[in-house]
Amino acid sequence: MIYYTSSKKLLLGESPFSPKGGVRMRNYEVMFVVRPNLEDEATNLVCENMKKVLESKGATINEVVNMGRRELAYEIEKFNNGSYFLFKVTSDKEAVKEFDRVANITEDIIRHIVVRRED
Repeated sequence: MIYYTSSKKLLLGESPFSPKGGVRMRNYEVMFVVRPNLEDEATNLVCENMKKVLESKGATINEVVNMGRRELAYEIEKFNNGSYFLFKVTSDKEAVKEFDRVANITEDIIRHIVVRRED
């Protein structure tokens, strides 16, 4: 069976829906780096705001890892280190797209990446 979405034709067997109906939920790892010149309270507030962004779109946050302040491999926006956070999330792609959009416009986040896990 061939499935169609609003703009793309999916290949045989690539259903955008779960077998029981509804949207397919996938596992993702979301990592972001917060600028180092923020106080600890402000850094934690950025983390909480990003959690709210994911949860508002129906994502389930399975684990939150505060990796602490680490040195960057190269200078980003004149910063040599940053506070790293890792979320392990189960969600659909819309929640991840919203996280990506908000992370791009949030000035306190200097880098982020979203990786789909094959579990």
